[in-house]
Amino acid sequence: MIYRMTQLKLRRASQSDGLYDYSQFNKIDGEHPLRETNCDCFVDYRARHRKGAKIAAFNFGLARDMGLIAEDHPNVLTPELEKILLDKFSLVIINEYDILNKVHIDESEILPGKYMATKYLQLQHPNKQGKTSGDGRSIWNGCFKNRKGHWDVSSRGTGATRLSPATSIHNKFWKTGDPNISYGCGYCELDEGISTLFFSEVLHKNGLPTERVLLVLEYPKKISIVVRAHQNLIRPSHLFSHLKQGNVHALKSMLDYYIERQVLNKVWKDCPKGKNKYKYFLTKQTEIFAKMAANFEDEYIFCWLDWDGDNILMDGGIIDYGSVRQFGLFHAEYRYDDVQRYSTTIVEQKHKAKYIVQTFAQIVEFIQTGKKKNIKLFSEHWSQQHFDLIFQNVKDRNLVKKIGFKDQDIDFLLKNKKSLVKEFRKTFTYFERMRSKREVYQVADGITRDALFCMRDILRELPQMYLLRDNVIERKEFIDIMRSSYCKDKDLQQNHYRDRMVDQFQQQYLAIIQAVARKRKMRKFEVVLELTMRASIINKFDRVTGDSITLITDRILRDFKKLDNDEIYRILMDFVEYQNHNPDTKIHMDELHVKKSPIIRSMISIVRENREGL
Repeated sequence: MIYRMTQLKLRRASQSDGLYDYSQFNKIDGEHPLRETNCDCFVDYRARHRKGAKIAAFNFGLARDMGLIAEDHPNVLTPELEKILLDKFSLVIINEYDILNKVHIDESEILPGKYMATKYLQLQHPNKQGKTSGDGRSIWNGCFKNRKGHWDVSSRGTGATRLSPATSIHNKFWKTGDPNISYGCGYCELDEGISTLFFSEVLHKNGLPTERVLLVLEYPKKISIVVRAHQNLIRPSHLFSHLKQGNVHALKSMLDYYIERQVLNKVWKDCPKGKNKYKYFLTKQTEIFAKMAANFEDEYIFCWLDWDGDNILMDGGIIDYGSVRQFGLFHAEYRYDDVQRYSTTIVEQKHKAKYIVQTFAQIVEFIQTGKKKNIKLFSEHWSQQHFDLIFQNVKDRNLVKKIGFKDQDIDFLLKNKKSLVKEFRKTFTYFERMRSKREVYQVADGITRDALFCMRDILRELPQMYLLRDNVIERKEFIDIMRSSYCKDKDLQQNHYRDRMVDQFQQQYLAIIQAVARKRKMRKFEVVLELTMRASIINKFDRVTGDSITLITDRILRDFKKLDNDEIYRILMDFVEYQNHNPDTKIHMDELHVKKSPIIRSMISIVRENREGL
């Protein structure tokens, strides 16, 4: 049956060839305006065609968003589309090892143009000035622009560059694919590409800025190339390398480039010209990173922020999903093990984001005066206070939104009942951050200590309980609702303070509801009914975690050979829609539709089983 369906799709795709224009892909040719900055921010590589590729996954939706394919293009990989994707993206760089060892390369396989591996600061690199660090296994395919905006396109797994830590640590260039050096071999594994595709699309669907995967190419031995796109792939570390080197001209050139790109993409519509644009930049970046840090905390997203600004984009977008996690609970002591060191925790991310803003302030001062002052002198800079204010405001808004209120009710509460909201957030945080009596222990990719309570559960179930009883619930029942599988009896020994906090939680929660009911001139029952429906979507029982993404990827790869590209894309879209937590979206996943797909059913089962994990 699957074979007949596949043949039918291929016939339809073949018939449609010539109807669709794929010429937009030809604009992605290695050229990029970053080259024009003349600030020594990249290493150029020639590349050759890489044989043996087949398309593992193609993101039709992203291709439409970018304007690479027509809006009415079916979710079918036509032979013509497949050919241009392989011609354009199946490549491997000709690196220093190839040149020094005079590796024979057929001239007919060498592609026109050159591709950048960009330089940026990296914590794990021996050189702490960014002179020899950056894209260790990636290149920038180019910049695509049309009426829909400007997009940067890059590929991971295209070969070993001189910018990986392995080159500096061992003082030698590496052959692409050398099995003796894992991080420096220049390759990317297939499971990494598929997991990044699914994880990034889920987060994008739920409004979090992130790079997205356009294409995953598969090679023998489960090796892949992952083609990624974002409207601006500049990281803070691209600027920080010039700051560390004290090169004010290169720093200004890079910063001007970033600002201009934000303006061209109409992200910053009111940015002034001249010197005033730098204060505007600092204000915007402070707001971006404060909001990002608050959202990461509230969505339980671990993204390993650090002083080098390597693992995040300038616009707060998530990049490099290898160490990114979304926790089911507030696992505040999880640290990723990167062999040589442990990462920051989810709590420490705020301080790292604030330090990055402090560095932005240092950059602006350096550019405006030509003098590089010590970073410590900016610890009391106005941007630091502005960061704290934005961070707290976003935290308040996020919590009221999780309760289930609409935007107009949220605005009212934050304007007229701010002290009540803040007090409730303190109570909420007390339960959210309670930890198990079990000490820190090792997990597959790091160390952790267990959280006790699932706060989504209490926010989802509480309004339903109030509808049924029109009264507060007993303390034990309250705890039982949000008690996680990590919570043992010894963690719940008699505690008078916790009992008082349970009472306080319900009193404050009901006071917030009553305030909205009076404002809207509604009965409390009507407001609670509305919250019941919205909170059940916002605080969905089975929300994806990093653990579940890993297992889902394994599940998909088991059946990979049986699935064609449009089936992979349909599974992706069905799963992403199932993970949509926006109560205002008109279309939500139909449970009957889910039941038609054994793979989707299996994926949902995996999410449910790992809903409290890392």
